[in-house]
Amino acid sequence: MPKLWNQTIDAHRHAVRDAVLDAAAELVEGGGLRAVTMSQLAERAGIGRATLYKYFPDAEAVLAAWHERQITAHLAQLREAANRPGPAVQRLTGVLTAYADLAGQRHGGELAAHLHQSAHVGHAEQHLTHLIAALITEGADAGNFRRDVPPAELAAYCLHALTAATALTMPDARDRLVNVTLHGLRPVP
Repeated sequence: MPKLWNQTIDAHRHAVRDAVLDAAAELVEGGGLRAVTMSQLAERAGIGRATLYKYFPDAEAVLAAWHERQITAHLAQLREAANRPGPAVQRLTGVLTAYADLAGQRHGGELAAHLHQSAHVGHAEQHLTHLIAALITEGADAGNFRRDVPPAELAAYCLHALTAATALTMPDARDRLVNVTLHGLRPVP
């Protein structure tokens, strides 16, 4: 096949896949994870059900792909916060605040728990732990964070402490939780 034809087919496949994942996002937003059906996905994406089944075997596969896309976007957002200019304390505060906000947006239930056990989540958590540990190391070198606990352990502490944000609905409450978490990183006298 000519190269242009292959590029056109690949672009079409990506466009259809993106339309299905966008439809999944809309359906999840409107009714939760359990509200997503193959019929609704096909209708919302503007494709036939037969076409949809060529891309995904069932709604759970669509949700897994949508979830992976979400996790990838969230990790990019957290990386962006970490790479902003400024001291490590300020950048870590931005990362932890963004993480708490994202945690507050999680969809609950059994299906959500299943999606969060996927390999892509573990991979993203490793990257996030490394990102936070690097900021903690930088902040410790500047004298802002403690040195008596390894940075990787402090990063795990931050992430686990901020899982409490899933139960908090008010941004002020999440901000207080971030401040309490950051307080635990202060150097010990």
